[in-house]
Amino acid sequence: MAERKQPRQQQEQQPGKEHAMEPEPEFIRDSYRGSAKLHDKVAVITGGDSGIGRAVALHYAREGADSVLAYLNEARDAERTRELVEAEGRRCLLLEGDVGDAAFCREVVEKALGHFGKLNILINNAAEQHDWNDATQIPDAQLQRTFQTNIFSHFYMVKAALPHMHKGDSIIATSSINAFKGNDT
Repeated sequence: MAERKQPRQQQEQQPGKEHAMEPEPEFIRDSYRGSAKLHDKVAVITGGDSGIGRAVALHYAREGADSVLAYLNEARDAERTRELVEAEGRRCLLLEGDVGDAAFCREVVEKALGHFGKLNILINNAAEQHDWNDATQIPDAQLQRTFQTNIFSHFYMVKAALPHMHKGDSIIATSSINAFKGNDT
């Protein structure tokens, strides 16, 4: 099967807006049928409004899970993801804030527990990325901001969630392809 070539997507702001992408990314195939593997589980998904987060939320919904989506400021994308999850017959709570802030991470877990009564899966997916050809040119503030979002948030979320999780529950961390590509790709 030949891989479909997509036009390069270009947006000047971060985070990007999935609703502005043309063509719209494929986040789930119509042919995918869930098998209730996650029946009545609750997943917290950081960066859950779009991209990998949206795909996870939809696949989890088809498997029977409810979701809490933490996102920075992409309200339109988050609302669309909620609509898609609810169309699968599952519930979805949206929480806007900065996962680079430990207090917001604690709030996400508290609201997930308050709304759904439990937390079974934590997906640390929120991230930001900036293209730099020369590491010496990265501003210190940008480096700190990137680590706040991409690294510290994982620890903040785990610290908040772990005391409420049980044997068989899961914590998953994702990464972008940018972590693995060199300058020539």
